[in-house]
Amino acid sequence: MEFLQLKYFQAVAKHEHMTMAAKELNVSQPSLSNSIHRLEKRLGIPLFERQGKGIRLNRFGKTYLRRVEQAFRELEEGEREVTDMAGLERGVVTVSVTLPYVLPTLLKEFLTYHPQVRIIQRQLGSAVEMKAELENAEIDFCISTTPVTGPDIEWLVLVEEELCLTVPKAHRFAGRGSISLSEAANEPFISLSSNSNFREITDAFCRQAGFEPHIAFELEEVSAVQTLVEMGLGITFTLPLSLGRRASSPETVQLQITEPRCKRTFGISWNRKHYLSEAAIHFRQFVIDFFSR
Repeated sequence: MEFLQLKYFQAVAKHEHMTMAAKELNVSQPSLSNSIHRLEKRLGIPLFERQGKGIRLNRFGKTYLRRVEQAFRELEEGEREVTDMAGLERGVVTVSVTLPYVLPTLLKEFLTYHPQVRIIQRQLGSAVEMKAELENAEIDFCISTTPVTGPDIEWLVLVEEELCLTVPKAHRFAGRGSISLSEAANEPFISLSSNSNFREITDAFCRQAGFEPHIAFELEEVSAVQTLVEMGLGITFTLPLSLGRRASSPETVQLQITEPRCKRTFGISWNRKHYLSEAAIHFRQFVIDFFSR
């Protein structure tokens, strides 16, 4: 069985479309079709159901695909392990971080000590996506406010922080140091997308305070949310640590929420079965030390 043949099968299984798979692989469609046919002939079973011009992975194909992808992951792990034998200076760390403003400071400090390490950031939105990437060994770590757990996933708490209510400097609440969340029941909120985990959490806090938040703006980027608050268009929930320097913006005021207590936990997660390079191990310890400060 040829390695290339398995790569062809993986691509066809992903697209369930010969033309699209051939385009991705940069091979002719007849050549790809012949390769799949030879694989099925060797196994003695069909891997796809043919439906007119379309194809669909059958139950044999789905089982075989899981094994093929597992084999490829093992090969990738082996490649990483061998490369890592060259030392820390050649390491690569792949990480998903849901704290956008803390990332530049964290990376700057780490790379000061380890300038040859290459950091790759993956932009993932939900806990489900992060868990899948960790399980498939597509990322080394996830640093987030959402616990990512699973049979093979380790979650380590880094620090706990209270959410604040951020208001424009000219807002009627701006002269206060604290607030009961119920007092903001009629305020326009500027929030992240309803698909985000952080939005689910803040909506739940509002309901705990006895109201459904009035969402005036729903945005995808934290930076855009903060910009609209600075423009005086509404208020929002924030985690001061996740905002970094922008937490001290002269255009906004952060209020402590006294009731209910709105706390979030930052943590780092990784797959204990996934091989971690020397660079990744150093990065994990650095993150732990960084948040402890």
